Amino acid sequence: MDTSTTSAPTPETEGAVETRGIEPVPDHERRGRVRELFPTWVAANISVLLLTMGASLVINNGLNFWQVLIVAAVASAVSFGMVGLLSVSGKWGGAPGAMLSRAAFGVRGNYFPGAILWVARFGWETINAVTGAYAILTVLNLVFGIKPNNVLIVVTLLGFVACTFLVSGLGRKALNLCNKYSTYLFSAISVVVLVHLIVKMPWGDILSKSPGSATLMIAGIGTIAAGGISWVPTGPDFARYLPHSASGKKIVGTTVSGAALVLIPMVIMGGVMAVGNPSLANQNTDPMSFLGQVLPREIAIPYLITALIGMMLINSLSMYSAGFTAQTMGVKLPRAMAVSINAAISLVGGLFMMLVAKDFIGQFIAFLTLLAVSFSAWIGVYGIDMARRRRLAVRYDAESLMNTGRTSRYWYVGGFCWQAMTAWSVALVAGLCFTKVQWFTGPLAGTWIGENGLGWAATIAIAALVFAVLPAPRENVPAAADAPGAEVRRTAEVG
Repeated sequence: MDTSTTSAPTPETEGAVETRGIEPVPDHERRGRVRELFPTWVAANISVLLLTMGASLVINNGLNFWQVLIVAAVASAVSFGMVGLLSVSGKWGGAPGAMLSRAAFGVRGNYFPGAILWVARFGWETINAVTGAYAILTVLNLVFGIKPNNVLIVVTLLGFVACTFLVSGLGRKALNLCNKYSTYLFSAISVVVLVHLIVKMPWGDILSKSPGSATLMIAGIGTIAAGGISWVPTGPDFARYLPHSASGKKIVGTTVSGAALVLIPMVIMGGVMAVGNPSLANQNTDPMSFLGQVLPREIAIPYLITALIGMMLINSLSMYSAGFTAQTMGVKLPRAMAVSINAAISLVGGLFMMLVAKDFIGQFIAFLTLLAVSFSAWIGVYGIDMARRRRLAVRYDAESLMNTGRTSRYWYVGGFCWQAMTAWSVALVAGLCFTKVQWFTGPLAGTWIGENGLGWAATIAIAALVFAVLPAPRENVPAAADAPGAEVRRTAEVG
């Protein structure tokens, strides 16, 4: 039997370093708990960039306080609702999202969307690394009066990436532990910041501000939701240790509540800060230094340190999943070593952004927009595949997920599921046509969908619709049944 080109299955150990790669987690190792997802999604949103994005909703989109609140709530519910829903597949198959995706696209077809997701991860990790390095520079300036220079930029960026690589390389247990205590720390310091804003901000001006247009409000939802959408393919990675008996509803609820606990207050605080400091949304080169201007020094320093820890954890979570994507793409390295590829690329990209490029925030918004579209095509196909498996009560077959040869259940036609590939390709092209960023404008960007920033939503809808109306794919069941050790598993409990 032609097996996967990835490393051989390695049993999960009880030590600090996770040794398991992309191979599905056997049932006897499924000892995770749904509540462990809560601090994971809290940590995934501890980013000061949400403050800047919240300020942008007020300054650039012209929204008032109540509109910012609605935008933040809707964006978190929609984006992390999708994260939670697709995370359920992790407990079905016990494997990372990039691996389970083979069942939808075919063992060879999965390379194409996998490559897009992997490249997008590079950009996301670069953005996080740059933000983390700026946080260190701002703390050094506030505490010691040290001004940034090129040498210091290189040192801080290298230190941030190295710490990220260390935590993500240790694996799930280390991440869960770090996420748990960072949640407590961030919650405590956020209460202090919130009290300061309540006391010092001109609430009369804030609450009396005229509302902005519905178009810019809808566009704002897309911008804020883009960050959450980028986590959808990695949701199963953190649910794969959950037992089959874990509640799907609780997975969704825990995911949304964990993300909303941080995302909504931070976006609102950014909007409130923008009233007192309109230049907040225009921090084009350094997205962190504004905190030293808006907050007193005794609050800004601990808040920056907390944010720095949060951004390190965000990048660690991203690199953790990126290691699985690399292995799925055929990189013949253990997961911890596969993570090093993303670490090196984020370091190089970060140096370019900090030393050469300008307009950090503008590039960040453009990147988020394109990121949402590229991930949305995958989401539409994967979601329909999940819905079909739930209806037919057919679980993922572990043996076939690891088998990239003709005997795999997911070989389809030549290793490709042409229905999924067609839907994904059509949706991706259509989504880009509706998209407009700084340096790219699609031919349909002037339509209602494009003007309202709904290219990502159109991409999901088109991918799901095309995949749903095409003939249902036929899995290679007889060949899988004849393969040694393989079996078709069915279950009535699918979440």
